[in-house]
Amino acid sequence: MAKRFRRNGENMDILNEAKKNFDYMVRIRRHMHEYPENSGVEYETVKYIASELDALGIEYVVVPEGGIIGQIHGGKPGKTVLLRADMDALPIKESKTNLTKEKVCISKNDGISHACGHDAHTAMLLAEAKILNENKEDLNGNIVLLFERGEEAGGNIRNLLPYAVETMKLKIDTCMATHVKWDVPTGTISAEPGAVFSGAYGFIIKLHGQAGHGSRPDLAHSVLDCFNNIYNHINMIRMKYVAPTDILTCSVGFVNCGTVRNIIPDELTFGGTIRTFNVDGAGTPFVKQLMDVVEKECELCQCTYEILHMPDPLFECQNNAVCSEIAKNAVRKYIGEDAVTVAQPWMASESMQACLKLWPGIITFTGIQSEEAGTGANHHTPEFDVDERGMIYGVAAALGYVKDFLNYDKEIPFKPFEGTLKNLVERNL
Repeated sequence: MAKRFRRNGENMDILNEAKKNFDYMVRIRRHMHEYPENSGVEYETVKYIASELDALGIEYVVVPEGGIIGQIHGGKPGKTVLLRADMDALPIKESKTNLTKEKVCISKNDGISHACGHDAHTAMLLAEAKILNENKEDLNGNIVLLFERGEEAGGNIRNLLPYAVETMKLKIDTCMATHVKWDVPTGTISAEPGAVFSGAYGFIIKLHGQAGHGSRPDLAHSVLDCFNNIYNHINMIRMKYVAPTDILTCSVGFVNCGTVRNIIPDELTFGGTIRTFNVDGAGTPFVKQLMDVVEKECELCQCTYEILHMPDPLFECQNNAVCSEIAKNAVRKYIGEDAVTVAQPWMASESMQACLKLWPGIITFTGIQSEEAGTGANHHTPEFDVDERGMIYGVAAALGYVKDFLNYDKEIPFKPFEGTLKNLVERNL
């Protein structure tokens, strides 16, 4: 096998290279953490990332309402690897402390915080870009850098991916991303095959009935009774129509109905989400049965319904088996056997699902849990914090994957999404 990633005539020590760039990652992460922006309004964040790419001498394009696409052209011909990170924050007021101690930095934008770790994702991708660009003459292939806006709200991928595929006509051979994970120990990486993030359906349904006086329910068509029947059927549907080997959850997050205690209301709106690691095999049958129940209960209660929101579902993030093996072997080789761990699949959903439907690839979990650092609070909570040392291993794992994938010469079994790109990127909660 040809030697790649050489420096001064020697193979580059990937882990050591990541460690040497730790201060760079920390600077990026802390700046982003102190100045977070919510999904869809990451204008200053985009400017900041662009300024870093300018400083590194990496070519890029800012995609309107999408994010940034950068490119590194290797000195030798070969395949193309797409590396992706998200950049948006959340409308959560941050705590000054994590689980046990004061945080090294907190948000300066009140009510907004990086409570999911996207600041670390961007810092790692910029460090990877820096290292790969410094070694591009010995790179036998090309790198595409995807900095995604709006992952939490799920809206900006619809502009970013079509720009990459249709406007720039980029030909991608594999895609890779990582997500820091609250319960994975610092210094470890999980790169398991199969579904690692759940698919998701979102729904908002409005019921219409006949209002009435509280003393005469017999003269009304109660939307409350109708909803109660629908709600009570949810667990029954899951038990009867979803195989016990398939994980699926359904939760109703809000119910809006009525304002006066002695008036039977004529409208009720409810909304929720469905999560599963098997959208086609479990999620779709569940949704069909749920809507059958809605229709039949409305008929029984002499009500009607309208669907206010029910887009096509996000797919689960499916890690390609071959890409998973390449990634795990790279972690063993460049970081160490003890760095490989097996994390539980995450019931959260991820827009990376769109990339993984287009190209064979993987999204790994990078460990950030440390008793010493006080990290380990769950994502989307005020106490969430990142053990910054974990970024070293996330970067090393990505560099190792790039190196070994570019040298992998066997065919990778993969069946791409058969629908349109427009349908794929517009799927949302």
